[in-house]
Amino acid sequence: MANLYIGLVHYPIMNKHKEVITTAITNYDIHDIARASITYDVSKYFVIHNIPAQRELAATIMEHWKSGFGSTYNPDRKDAFTGVELVNSIAVAVRTIEELEGTKPIVATTDARTYDNTISYARMREHLENETRPVLVLFGTGYGMTKETMESFDYILEPIYGHGEYNHLSVRSAVSIILDRLRGEAWWNK
Repeated sequence: MANLYIGLVHYPIMNKHKEVITTAITNYDIHDIARASITYDVSKYFVIHNIPAQRELAATIMEHWKSGFGSTYNPDRKDAFTGVELVNSIAVAVRTIEELEGTKPIVATTDARTYDNTISYARMREHLENETRPVLVLFGTGYGMTKETMESFDYILEPIYGHGEYNHLSVRSAVSIILDRLRGEAWWNK
């Protein structure tokens, strides 16, 4: 079985005007995605931010749950942060995985649109279950990663479609849905 890694990308991100920006760290994203990551056996969850002060903020939030008052108040949440790592770029996340695994990971991302290199969840799940090359799935914040950044990845996972017309999930919701599709119980086989 291949190891699964995820990353929450804060730069380079697009805003609603198609300008390149850096998005801010949010407590909910760090915390909720960490909990989903440990639930679905993610090897490491990278919080990727290029601004040192924002990484320091994230580290402070994480320390509250790892060794501060939060670690004794709610020990389950302490466990959720064991696999979270703060890095300053996508490249550092990829290098970290390569050092841990001895091979470069397959890098995939998500988008609400399809592309020539779009891959289905079934195919990516099959790779994770039957191959050994690790996979890094990156999630953009704001209005998504820049086109140039996305073009550098191996795959783009197919969009998540709900029953209605609206299609703009929070990143926390998208991560949970995608982790369940890639690593969740195969309920359809029951």
